[in-house]
Amino acid sequence: MLNWNQIDTVLLDMDGTLLDLHFDNHFWLEHVPLRYAEKHGLSHEAAQDALAPRYRKVAGTMDWYCVDYWSRELELDIARLKEEAEHLIAVHPHVTGFLAAVRTSGRRTVLVTNAHHKSLALKMRKTRLDGDLDAVICAHDFGVPKEHPEFWGRLQSVERFDPARTLLVDDSLPVLRSARNYGMAHLLAVHRPDTRQPEKDVEEFRAIRSFQDILPKTT
Repeated sequence: MLNWNQIDTVLLDMDGTLLDLHFDNHFWLEHVPLRYAEKHGLSHEAAQDALAPRYRKVAGTMDWYCVDYWSRELELDIARLKEEAEHLIAVHPHVTGFLAAVRTSGRRTVLVTNAHHKSLALKMRKTRLDGDLDAVICAHDFGVPKEHPEFWGRLQSVERFDPARTLLVDDSLPVLRSARNYGMAHLLAVHRPDTRQPEKDVEEFRAIRSFQDILPKTT
């Protein structure tokens, strides 16, 4: 699937790529509506119906990923609610072995995420994956999400990667298209970001079912 001789840098998404997206889906579709319903005296279903258009309104923007934005909008302590559900945070199979193999091979491994700093801190504390990475980049530091064309240039100003020799693995098709438009040569999607859901349609992209599919040789 990959010619590792053509790759120097590996950029990796977090939610749905390194981590099981079940936590995030459960959090926004079940847990937040539950607490919102309790606050406003609604049924769980009515709370879900009330929140869905508010989610859609900011999807793909920096606000969608911002813990502080949702805390203000919903008048809920989103960071604390995430801690209530943190037992669902899980690393996808073979991720740690893949990260170790990439670093052993001498390539640079960078986490590139849209997640808010508070979410990122919780997940790194829970999984300890940051110890297996050369760098962790948060889109909130750039003010634009990975879907935005300006993101990649801003990333390149702090990470001197060659797009022609960089691999990006991400479960978001809009992000992959944005990276492709920037000139990223090696792109992979993820068949099953959420292990509790069926495989997703990855459309025009090649995709992995497990990081074991693309382990680099370490010798």
